Amino acid sequence: MSTPTSIRDCMHRNPLTIGRDAPLVNAIDLLVEFKLTGLTVIDAEGSPCGKITELDCIRAVLNAIYNDGNPEHVLVSQAMTEEMHACSPEESIVEVAQRMIDSRQRRSAVIQGDRLVGQVSSSNILWALMEHSRARQQR
Repeated sequence: MSTPTSIRDCMHRNPLTIGRDAPLVNAIDLLVEFKLTGLTVIDAEGSPCGKITELDCIRAVLNAIYNDGNPEHVLVSQAMTEEMHACSPEESIVEVAQRMIDSRQRRSAVIQGDRLVGQVSSSNILWALMEHSRARQQR
């Protein structure tokens, strides 16, 4: 494999997503089953419209329990964050890595146009940076 230089080289293609109108428990099930820290939320047309993290889910469940509600009745749209950190597949790994550090975000949706084409995590970035470093040392 060639040395990774762009997000396209290290992103996960076809990432798991959740609809904004889905029950929160479905998001929690996905996060737990696949050991994820967050999911991209999509609207009815399939376009990315936000994200939901483990912490968002914990906050929503605690809020429901505290207010004598039932977490089973909470929707993703009630717990998600509309602010998304996104990048394009062509962006440099170094630029995205720096933005992750600056924003303290561990994952970024990879968007081309208005379509979600992948997901990149801090683990993916770390792998790519190490591969780049090893390739440089072998020259």
